[in-house]
Amino acid sequence: MKSRKDTLHQLIHSTENDIGKINDFFAENINDDELLTHVLMEAQDKEATFGDRLSDKVAEFGGSWAFIIVFFSILFAWIALNSIILAQKAFDPYPFILMNLILSCIAAIQAPIIMMSQNRKELKDRQRAQNDYLINLKAEMEIKNLQLNMKNLFEIQKKQIELLDELKKKG
Repeated sequence: MKSRKDTLHQLIHSTENDIGKINDFFAENINDDELLTHVLMEAQDKEATFGDRLSDKVAEFGGSWAFIIVFFSILFAWIALNSIILAQKAFDPYPFILMNLILSCIAAIQAPIIMMSQNRKELKDRQRAQNDYLINLKAEMEIKNLQLNMKNLFEIQKKQIELLDELKKKG
């Protein structure tokens, strides 16, 4: 069973590109009380896996000042512990080979996680751009519908004025 988003995507990219079909889709699948942005964002949020959310959190923390401060604090504590406090029985004496191994492992793991998060953000940006397009398309259709209704109202008003003028002339 296709989701509403998949159906809409197929309609937009169809060869005939019939605005009427897209308008019918909006009318059938989205309530007047329901905003299109909410429908599209719900679909986007449901697509995120646990790994996606985790990579976003790791990238968010890994690219923050909090990470830098914690990271340097641990490094200075490690160096102080092994150089000054445990100078004679240091578990990782100078040149801190164990610390370098741990740092290399952190970098080796953190880089792909950040890249996954960046890829996900790029996908989100593309989806956001498509959502903006859909919202603009719906707004355009609504504006055209309002213009048509206004035109009809003006025509009705013009006929009513003509009828009133005729009644004035008769009475």
